[in-house]
Amino acid sequence: MKKGLYILLLSILFISCSDFQKTLKSDDTAAKFEMAEELYDAQKWAKSYRLLDQILQKYRGKPQAEKLTFMHAMCSYQLGDYYIASYHLDKFTDIYPQSEKAEQASFLSAKGYYHNSPVYSKEQKETVEAIEKLQLFVNAYPNSQYLNEANTLVKELDFKLEKKAFEIAKQYDLISDFKASIKSFNNFLLEFPGTTLRSEAYYYRLDAAYNLAILSIDYLKEDRLNEAIGYYNALKKTYPNYENLESATLMNERLQEELKTLTTKS
Repeated sequence: MKKGLYILLLSILFISCSDFQKTLKSDDTAAKFEMAEELYDAQKWAKSYRLLDQILQKYRGKPQAEKLTFMHAMCSYQLGDYYIASYHLDKFTDIYPQSEKAEQASFLSAKGYYHNSPVYSKEQKETVEAIEKLQLFVNAYPNSQYLNEANTLVKELDFKLEKKAFEIAKQYDLISDFKASIKSFNNFLLEFPGTTLRSEAYYYRLDAAYNLAILSIDYLKEDRLNEAIGYYNALKKTYPNYENLESATLMNERLQEELKTLTTKS
């Protein structure tokens, strides 16, 4: 019985594939439209896309064009081809701005850009583009059903930019380019005032300033010691319960000793 059921399923699959290939090769536009809809509803995105791709131009200017254009774009999105999907979804909203699908198309276009955003360690051009697209969507549809999701995606992308800038500043500290690290952390704190990495930025800025001061020659040392002590005071005042405050305090004690020694010499 199981063998018979297996054969039946194979037969249905074969007939289905055979029908698809037959329709794909035919000149019957209406048949292709009908099968494309059936495959789309069955979430057979690749096959539906192939049929839609063949007939889309033939329906330009006709009542069916709006539906076909949206389906064509959605197939690309569901297949994970987000560059192409965003392009087609943008095109759809340009051609049919009053469509009931315009809001969904606009959101999914922006979300396509989100999907193309790389990991934080890589160039973030696509991340910036995704934030811009999502913000445009939020501005255009402030009461959208997709608003919460759009805002969540923007926050995630913003954090990626924060992480990128933070790691660059931290890397300068690790390679002993302390002046560049301090400058980068100061820029980071100005650019991302609400960042969740703020306490870490305060700490690593202190670490870079500490190393720069300790390793400085005497005529530059006093100013740099005072600057580093100022960074410690800012960390302690702003984050009195910071988990690495003990390490920061040890740095401050060394800085104070160095400053005392330096002033005694002079």
